[in-house]
Amino acid sequence: MTTRKQMTIGQELARLRNTATWSLEGLLACWREEKSLRQWAGLNLLGWGLLAVAGLSTAETVLLVALGGLVMVVELLNSAVEATVDYVSTDRHPLAKKAKDIASAAVMMTGLLWGLCWLLVLLG
Repeated sequence: MTTRKQMTIGQELARLRNTATWSLEGLLACWREEKSLRQWAGLNLLGWGLLAVAGLSTAETVLLVALGGLVMVVELLNSAVEATVDYVSTDRHPLAKKAKDIASAAVMMTGLLWGLCWLLVLLG
């Protein structure tokens, strides 16, 4: 049985700072390098503007904001899959293509779900 070493509060705070720094670095790298993330962010901003004037319920607003955020999260994961596949090999391989296509499909499905919810909410 392994025992864990107790961390001090200072060590925990340093660990939290490091984790936040690395996460921010990943977000900024994706922002710089992936146009699709910036496009989804633009659609989210547009959606927030519409939400500000649409007079929707709190539940509808929360749903649409959360799904818009989920699209961004899935896009980040898609970018991570693509970067990993490209790191492992630049050779064309059916499994590499499959991994990238499936990750891209996850973004598409999430975006379609978000769009469908927008449509259902706006049509009442």
